[in-house]
Amino acid sequence: MDKVTVRIKKLNAGAILPSYGSEYAAGMDLYALTDGEVSIAPGQTVLIHTGVATEIPDGYAGLVYARSGLASKKGLAPANKVGVIDADYRGEIMVALHNHGALPQTIGNGERIAQMVISPCVRAELEESDELSDTVRGAGGFGSTGTN
Repeated sequence: MDKVTVRIKKLNAGAILPSYGSEYAAGMDLYALTDGEVSIAPGQTVLIHTGVATEIPDGYAGLVYARSGLASKKGLAPANKVGVIDADYRGEIMVALHNHGALPQTIGNGERIAQMVISPCVRAELEESDELSDTVRGAGGFGSTGTN
């Protein structure tokens, strides 16, 4: 697995630095920084602090995904599905957790709330054109490539 150095700063002494759960984990866990338990009602979205900021290198992005355990056990996942942390962002990483379940859920201080993957990204140069190349699929949309 390739490695890249990402500088990280604790904005609060109580913050927990992100960490990988295993040797081959793609995402590092992000930890909640709260004053006690935070309740999230069904259908509600709450912004959870982590107390850390990063310096992601140019050419990379931090992608914030749901933790499968939190999503399957508590119905909690990032409201925006995938958060994008740009290389020039230096503010606190926060996670907007949404409760997709039917029961209120709580998040405690130090709980793992999401995972962040550092990923290479390409910045596209757009070229306006009157014509696009033809493909077998063409303009076929949702469900156009299979029978299910």
